Amino acid sequence: MGYHKKVNSKVNLLTVYMNTSRALRALANDRRLQVLSWLKDPIKHFPPQVDGDLVTDGVCGVLIARKLGVSQPTASEHLKILCQAGLIRPKRIKKWIFYKRDEAKIDHLKKMALAKL
Repeated sequence: MGYHKKVNSKVNLLTVYMNTSRALRALANDRRLQVLSWLKDPIKHFPPQVDGDLVTDGVCGVLIARKLGVSQPTASEHLKILCQAGLIRPKRIKKWIFYKRDEAKIDHLKKMALAKL
């Protein structure tokens, strides 16, 4: 293996570890875990929305804040951390942001965490 391939391999491995670490830190909060749980079955946990489909588009951040019982800025911070960790994806519709789980990344994180344990 050439020098550049070794370096690229190490960089890719470091990126995977950093992303896994960021996701695990995001999950170290009960409110963020609760949001992920609710988003797993949004129809069960949230009322119908005027804009955006609960399943296709995700859940409006305002509804998430209301259900958490926190201010919108507090909910936005939790949602931002989950987005940065790659666990949820935001989608803008009109003036609202909707959030949906990223199941592929969550499954990948589960596999990475189990492999490390």
